Amino acid sequence: MENWDEIKTAYQVARHGTVSGAAEVLGVHHATVIRHIDALEKQLGVKLFQRHPRGYTATEAGIDLLRVAQTTDDQFQQLASRIRGRGAEVSGDLLITSLVAFAPMMVEALASFQKAHPDVTVRYLTGDRLFRLEYGEAHVALRAGSVPEEPDNVVQPFAREKIALYASRAYVEAHGKPDGLAAMVDHRFVGPDNLETRAPFMRWLIAHVPAERITFRASDSRVLEQAVLAGAGIGFFSVREAEQCPDLVQIMPPQEDWTAPLWLVTHVDLHRTAKVQAFLAHLKEHSAIFD
Repeated sequence: MENWDEIKTAYQVARHGTVSGAAEVLGVHHATVIRHIDALEKQLGVKLFQRHPRGYTATEAGIDLLRVAQTTDDQFQQLASRIRGRGAEVSGDLLITSLVAFAPMMVEALASFQKAHPDVTVRYLTGDRLFRLEYGEAHVALRAGSVPEEPDNVVQPFAREKIALYASRAYVEAHGKPDGLAAMVDHRFVGPDNLETRAPFMRWLIAHVPAERITFRASDSRVLEQAVLAGAGIGFFSVREAEQCPDLVQIMPPQEDWTAPLWLVTHVDLHRTAKVQAFLAHLKEHSAIFD
């Protein structure tokens, strides 16, 4: 593909909207970026971008090129990830993804894994979106909820984490401890800003507690936990994490319908590689913390 350098450049310009942004990502001078765009537009006979003082905006033809470049770039990343994952040595990049709520457990497991395999470079990605294993965005994903159904993935049951309602001792001293579900309406709660949350325990909260009593809301689970610790209201913690916080008082014990199963997900092309198998075995040794 003789024009791939120019296409890569146009792709990065479209992604970042500026010549300087594309130049930084590609590691080239901004003049090289401009030269690549001019050469590609001359060869294709169309304008790929509208130039304006704030940067570059893709034209209709530019958007078409962006789609092709995105697919090609994804495929190259997938290929590179598969190549890195092959071989008998446990070394190189290890890309792991999970919800940020599982970071304490995952970081501990990743750190101990790295001690056993010092040639591994850990990349731990957190977020609510589903990282695309088929495009090499991660080697292993820890997911919660219903069983993942993406094609070409290997899914293994991992564990079930117990979730309970807690408040800080300061909150209990100031407001008392609710005696049963009926008394919940007299208390303040910490909950999600997104009422469409998929977390089963948060759906329970939205269904059973009046909206006006959820007085502290946030989109990040770490913020919600800090709010509970700060005395802002009653909220959810995993039992595992709450046991590490002596200032927390359990308000309601774990409920079965608050618990979501956890799944380990890998792509079929990488599942049998030495690195992935070694990490899966190591992580499963840590699953006892959920019992």
